[in-house]
Amino acid sequence: MPDAVLLARVQFAFTIGFHIVLPAFSIGLASYLAVLEGLWLRTGRQVYQDLFQYWLKAFALVFGMGVVSGVVMSYEFGTNWSVFADKAGPVVGPLMGYEVLTAFFLESGFLGIMLFGLRRVGPGLHFLATCIVALGTLTSAFWILSVNSWMQTPQGYRIDAAGRFVPTDWLAIIFNPSFFVRLPHMVIAAYLSVAFFVGAAGAWHLLRDRGNIAARTMFSMAMWMATIVAPVQIVMGDMHGLNTLHHQPAKIAALEGDWETTHDAPMILFGWPDMQKQRTEYEIAIPHLGSLILTHDWHGEVKGLSAFPPQDRPYAPVVFWAFRIMVGLGFLMAAVGLASLALRAGGRLFHARWLQWIAVAMAPAGFVALLAGWVVTEVGRQPYTVYGLLRTADSVSPVALPGVATSLAAFAIVYFIVYGSGFAYLLALVARPPLPAEPGPHPAMPTHAAGITPGPAAAVATGERR
Repeated sequence: MPDAVLLARVQFAFTIGFHIVLPAFSIGLASYLAVLEGLWLRTGRQVYQDLFQYWLKAFALVFGMGVVSGVVMSYEFGTNWSVFADKAGPVVGPLMGYEVLTAFFLESGFLGIMLFGLRRVGPGLHFLATCIVALGTLTSAFWILSVNSWMQTPQGYRIDAAGRFVPTDWLAIIFNPSFFVRLPHMVIAAYLSVAFFVGAAGAWHLLRDRGNIAARTMFSMAMWMATIVAPVQIVMGDMHGLNTLHHQPAKIAALEGDWETTHDAPMILFGWPDMQKQRTEYEIAIPHLGSLILTHDWHGEVKGLSAFPPQDRPYAPVVFWAFRIMVGLGFLMAAVGLASLALRAGGRLFHARWLQWIAVAMAPAGFVALLAGWVVTEVGRQPYTVYGLLRTADSVSPVALPGVATSLAAFAIVYFIVYGSGFAYLLALVARPPLPAEPGPHPAMPTHAAGITPGPAAAVATGERR
C-alpha cells in the first residue's frame, strides 16, 4: 500500500509533468516568434508576419496555462514539502524570487505589447517587446535550472544548528557544478520540442495543400532546426552524462543498468533491472561500449549499483527505461533532420509525403523526450531532495495519507478538465491552416499601417518555391 511520502511524490510529479511542458513550449515558441518577426522586418515578406500572428495565439494560450500551473507548484512546497521549504528555503527561496523579479517581470511587462501593441507602438518597438518576452523565458529557465542543479550538485552553503542550508557563496550556488550542462541541455530540448510541433503542423497542412506558402515555410524552418540542433543535443547529452558520472554515479549506474563495478562495462541496450535480485534480467548488451561512452576509455571504470547501500539507490527500472525513451527519441529526431537535409538537397523536401507523415507522428516526440529526461533527472536523484544531504522522506510535510490522496485525486480531476481543454484548444488552433494576412489576437491590421511594405505576392510565392 502506498504511503504519504510516495503519494506526495506522485502529486508533485503529476503537477510538474504538466508544468514542465508548458514553459518549454513558451521558451521555444517565444524565440521562434522573435525570429519570425525579425525576418518579416528584414525581408518584408508577408508570410513571416502571417506565421507570427498564427503562432502568437498559441503562445498566449500556452503562456497562460504555464503561469497557472507554476502557481500551483509553489503552493505544494508548503502543503506537501514544508520541511524541505524550511531547510532549503534560504537557498531555494531567493533563487526562485530572482526568477520572479527578472524573468516574470520581463514576460508580463511586455507580453501585452507583444499581443496587442503592434498598431500602437510600431514594428520596431513591437519587435523589441517580442525579443524581451523571449529573453524573459530564457531568464526563467536560467533561474529554475540553477535551483534544480543546486539540488542535484549542492555547493556554496553551510548547515546551521537547525539543519537549514545557509548561503555562504551565491556565485557558487548559482553556478554549481552541473548548471553549465543542464541549462543548455534543457533550452535545446525546448527548441527541439517546439520545432517538431511546428514541423508537424506544417506537415499536416502540406499534406492537404502542397502549395500553402506558410505551411512550406514553417515545415522548412522546423526541419532546419532538427538538422542542426538535434546532433548538438546529442553532444550535450554526452557532456551531461560525463558530469553526472562524476557527481551522481548512482544515477548513472541506475540508468545504465550496471550492478557490478567494472573496468569494461557493457552498454546494456535493453533489459530489466531487478532491485531484489540486484542484477539486470534479459539484458542485451554490447561489451566495453558502456565504459567507452561514459569515460571515453575502453577500460574506464564504471561503478555499479552494488557499490552503494540499498537505501541510497534510485529505483533503477524507471530511470533505466526513461533514459532509453529519451535517447531513442533524440536519435530519431536527428534521423528525421538528416532525412530532411537529403531531401532538401534533391529538391524533394515538400514532395516527400512519407516524411510529412513521419513529422506529423512525431509532433509530441520532443515533449515526450523532455519528460523522460526529467524522470531520469528526478527519479535518479532519489532518495534525496538535496543530493546526498537531505532525504525525500525527511522533506515531506506531516500530512497523513488520506489528506494527500484526496488532494491528488482533486488535482487529477481539475488538471485533466482544465489542461485537457487547453491542449484540445491548442490542437484546434493549429489544425486550421495559416491564412494570407493572418489575424492576430487583435483585429486584423493592414500591413501598410505598421509601416511595412511587402513585395508583390507573386514575388513572395516565387521566392518561397525556389
